[in-house]
Amino acid sequence: MPIALLALALGGFGIGLTEFVIAGLLPEVAADFAVDEATAGWLISGYALSVAVGAIGLTAAVTRFNRKHVLTALMVLFIAGNLVSALAGSYEVMLLGRILAALTHGAFFGIGAVVAAGLVAPEKKAGAIAMMFAGLTTANVLGVPLGTLLGQQLGWRSTFWAITVIGVVALVGMATLVPSQPVAAGEPGLRSELGAFRSGQVWLSLLVTVLGFGGMFGAFTYIAYTLTEVSGFASSTVPWLLVLFGVGLFAGNWVGGRAADRSVPVTLTVVLTALAVVMGVFALTASSPVASVVSLVLMGAFGFATVPGLQMRIMTYAGSAPTLASGANIAAFNVGNAAGAWLGGLTITAGLGYASTLWDGAGLSLGALLVLVGAEQAARRSRRRAVAPAQEGADQEPCTVASSAA
Repeated sequence: MPIALLALALGGFGIGLTEFVIAGLLPEVAADFAVDEATAGWLISGYALSVAVGAIGLTAAVTRFNRKHVLTALMVLFIAGNLVSALAGSYEVMLLGRILAALTHGAFFGIGAVVAAGLVAPEKKAGAIAMMFAGLTTANVLGVPLGTLLGQQLGWRSTFWAITVIGVVALVGMATLVPSQPVAAGEPGLRSELGAFRSGQVWLSLLVTVLGFGGMFGAFTYIAYTLTEVSGFASSTVPWLLVLFGVGLFAGNWVGGRAADRSVPVTLTVVLTALAVVMGVFALTASSPVASVVSLVLMGAFGFATVPGLQMRIMTYAGSAPTLASGANIAAFNVGNAAGAWLGGLTITAGLGYASTLWDGAGLSLGALLVLVGAEQAARRSRRRAVAPAQEGADQEPCTVASSAA
């Protein structure tokens, strides 16, 4: 793999750390700014909404610029956002810093996926995308526990200073290692990028992403309650159980990328099926601590094994204009996160118990699988219709030659 992928992965690590570490530091931040839990929660939900906005709006605004320059500019914005958070003297300034950093998130992964795929041979594109997203999974495995520990020991601001330093290192890496990618004269502009959304397969890909990732994240949002209230674990063990979940994410991302390089449709079909089954089994066996640990790791593995394939699928059907569609898919991941969490909240409020979120996740994953199967069948029919006229012409050609000879 090209060394430039390491710079992209480091940027992904910093962005992933910014997104997830705040959950562990929320009590300290809320106490420092004297706000209640619901208000402090906007530092998370506001971030997610800003990711979706940046993934589409910011990506659309930079489609005509050199992709290397765009990535480095995004990293500068990321550094600025975390610097604002580290220095924030009020809750409002902290929220502004979170929004600035979040605007980077979607555009970075959307454009970064296109850049990563362009650094390798066609048969290794999904693996390259998985390498870039490995930074995000590593942030969950190592970054979040260490970042939370740092914030608890030295104050929450120290974590954001550390993230700022990581951003600077990633910026230097991208500036020196990622090759220049100027927009060629014939390369599609914004109109062509928007034209990719005329493809029904692009929209179906987005729907698969929303449902598939929403299924996993909806269950994950309330997993601490499931592990403590249903499985019987002590609250003190939850962070370490989440490390195991992160290990599953990392392994699933790597295996999913390698598998998607062989066949995106087969990989997504198998992984979504397995994800639905795992969450169903998890729901049935959540009262068993041992079974819960196994299911938790597998849920992370199969959940994130979908990411390289989902990103590759939409880029493939976007054709020669994949940048905006790639960014839209990052937005779809976050829409899925929000939808899954909302549905899980509904079932808990309805009194169905904390394990009900796992059934929600299994149902959403099954829905993603059904949409994928339907989309692949439609794609095959479309290919057959495209091939039929060519075959008909080939069949008629000998007759024409024979007639001329006669």
